[in-house]
Amino acid sequence: MSTQTHTEKKLSFDQYAGKYDAWFMENENLLRSEIALVARVMKNCGRALSVGCGSGLFEYFLKKDYGITVGEGIEPSGSMAEIAKKRGMQVTLATAEEGDMGSETYDTILFNGTPSYISDLEASFEKAWYGLKQGGRIVVIDVPKEGSFALLYNLAKTVGTWDHQLFGGVKPGSVYPIEFVKDANWRTTREKVGVLKKVGFGNIEYAQTLTKHPLYANEAFEEPVEGYQKGDYVAIVATK
Repeated sequence: MSTQTHTEKKLSFDQYAGKYDAWFMENENLLRSEIALVARVMKNCGRALSVGCGSGLFEYFLKKDYGITVGEGIEPSGSMAEIAKKRGMQVTLATAEEGDMGSETYDTILFNGTPSYISDLEASFEKAWYGLKQGGRIVVIDVPKEGSFALLYNLAKTVGTWDHQLFGGVKPGSVYPIEFVKDANWRTTREKVGVLKKVGFGNIEYAQTLTKHPLYANEAFEEPVEGYQKGDYVAIVATK
């Protein structure tokens, strides 16, 4: 478990908010593949809340390219939240554990790329359960710990840098900023599903993308497919 505090993580994202968007823009096919996965599981999402919406980058492209609107968000980083607001979102400045997700307010609550940065996942998913209408869905999307991206990230986190001989010939040309790698605590798909079931969610479904080695993930756009056993970006959908 990460020993970093909410404040330390927030400061990292405040300081490097521009780096976050820049990395995705440098990895356009990877970004498009991930957005396609989010779009697949967010169809007919109704009133939706994005927990840890960051800069609103994914929400912007969901609306622009797929006509899917996620207009509300919770985000602990002030710098990230300001960018999201400029992209048209209503953003509450708070952590997932402390933010208000309402009471039977939303049809869909999205955690996209955020479980790795949430310390108390059970408390956050429980808030989402109460915030969803009966029959509402929670959508949890992230890099699974068992995947090759997370294995690379955890190695970089352990040695403290991407500039190490171990990464010679195997790391992508444009790597995820080390500041965000150090802040993350990746969890396995089974761990996340276990927490979802513990707080009361059921009818678990999966979709995945980024099935190539990280070295080649940005070479071409990849359509999402069902399942979770081979993708480096995995969506878990569960129902209240």
